[in-house]
Parts: sequence; C-alpha cells; structure tokens
Amino acid sequence: MPHNSLTMKNRFITYIKSLQNNITQSLEKEDGATTFREDSWKRPGGGGGKTRVIENGGVFEKGGVNVSEVFGTLPESMQQQLGVKHRDFFACGISLVIHPKSPMVPTVHANFRYFELYDKNKAVVDQWFGGGLDLTPYYVFDEDAIHFHQVCKTVCDTHHPDFYTKYKKQCDEYFWNHHREEARGIGGLFFDYCRPNENMTADAWYSFITQMGDAFLEAYLPVVQKRKSLTYSKEQRQWQEIRRGRYVEFNLVHDKGTLFGLKTNGRIESILMSLPPHVQWVYDMHPEEGSEEEKLVTLLQQPKTWV
Repeated sequence: MPHNSLTMKNRFITYIKSLQNNITQSLEKEDGATTFREDSWKRPGGGGGKTRVIENGGVFEKGGVNVSEVFGTLPESMQQQLGVKHRDFFACGISLVIHPKSPMVPTVHANFRYFELYDKNKAVVDQWFGGGLDLTPYYVFDEDAIHFHQVCKTVCDTHHPDFYTKYKKQCDEYFWNHHREEARGIGGLFFDYCRPNENMTADAWYSFITQMGDAFLEAYLPVVQKRKSLTYSKEQRQWQEIRRGRYVEFNLVHDKGTLFGLKTNGRIESILMSLPPHVQWVYDMHPEEGSEEEKLVTLLQQPKTWV
C-alpha cells in the first residue's frame, strides 16, 4: 500500500474545499438573485463538514454543495456492503445536487470522494476513489445531452480509452429505478472502488477525479445558460414536479451515498439536502401520446449513446 496515503487524504480534502468554492461562486453568479448559506457541522463519532444550500433563487429553486470528512468505525452492515474486513475508516468528498426552477433546465448531481481503511495500528490497508456526475432533464434537448456527455468523454479519454464507455455504462446501470424500470435521467459517469493498481497509481486516479471535478461547471453551466430564459406553462411545471418524485424515489430507495450517510450516523439535513422542495405523486400518471413528456419517458426506458 502506498506510504503517501496521508498526503493523498490531505490533498483531496484541500481539493474538494477549493472545488466547493469555485462551484458555489459560479452558481451564485449564474443565479443572480440569491446566495448560498453555509452550515458547518460536526459528526458524532468523528469528523464533520460544510453544507452550502441555495434556495428560492432566480434560477435555482434549491441546491446544495456539501463537503465532508468523516472517520470512525464502520457498522457491521456497512462492512458487509463494502465487502471489507477492517472497520476503521476515513471518508471525504464533495456532493452536490441542483434543482432549477424552470422545467426546461435539468437537475444535476455530482459527487467526488475518497475512502481509506486502516488496520489496528492505524496503517492504511485499503484506499479508493469514487464519484461521477449525471443529468436529469424534464424536457429533452438532444444537444444538451450531447454537450454534457462530450465533456465527460473528453476528460475520460485523456486518462484511458475505455473509461468513458465503462463509466457511462456503470452510470446507466446505477441510476436505474428498478421498481419503475426506467433511468433516473440521461446519465453521465459513475465510478467507484478506483484503487491504485499496476495500471493506475493513486496519483493517476487523483488526477482523473480532480479533472472530472474541474469539468463539472463546463458540463452544466452552458446548458443552464441556454435554457433558463425559456418560457414554460403551469402544466410543464407540474410535469417537472411529477418527475422530481422519481428522483426522490431513487435517492431514498436505491442511492448508496444516502444509505451510507444514514447508516453511519451522518447529518440528516446534509444527506437529505438533495431532495427538491416541490414534488408531486399523481396516481397512475401517463403522458399524452406523442407529447414531449412521452418522449422523455420513452427515452428513459433504454440507455442511449449520446457521443
């Protein structure tokens, strides 16, 4: 195991704090009407973080950009889920979800994280990176999906020719609402357990993850800028709220990050900041045949190759 894992931990903490600043400043500028409020919190059992939340803005109805660094002992259930025999852990990461007001602007999610496990002598016995970013539109604009995926692919291609195909597929499989038999959105990238090996050192993984984090704004902001001024009807807004219901279902039923937070005594407000403020569940709802709404539902039944 690399002896420089302490520096890796500190490097990654420094990186996610600076990324949080870049992202929140850029989103505030884009919104123009409000700013993020910040809460610092401590976790019982070890660690803490900074949660930044934006609400009722000009463009963004609700969003959160969180950083956390937590440590302690894994509960047995999490040990089994991770398939590891050591219990002392450290985890840090940045996690964000942005829910725009307009149904023409997609919801976005991103997460970049680092994990270490220790033996009884506090030596690092395992380490890995994980993360990804994905887009959840309410109305489909092909060029937005292509742009988002192209930014993801460009970063992937500089590190490995197979990364984009592999991590896109993992994203399509992960963000799948099994009980609905449909995708949460139009995907992006999802990667986990990125451990140092003979092909990729810890430094190489760090470089990949941080370049991906740096590319987040480039992937998302142009889409916001293009769509935020489009007009929309009350019915389109209602459709957005119905689709947000599916987002909530995924986060509460399937999402590993949410479950990890809940099972390791995480801060509830920070874990559930990903949930949108206005959501609807309409009984047995089916969009009109041939409508833009139906186009979305059809698209989500089968992952699509965008680039």
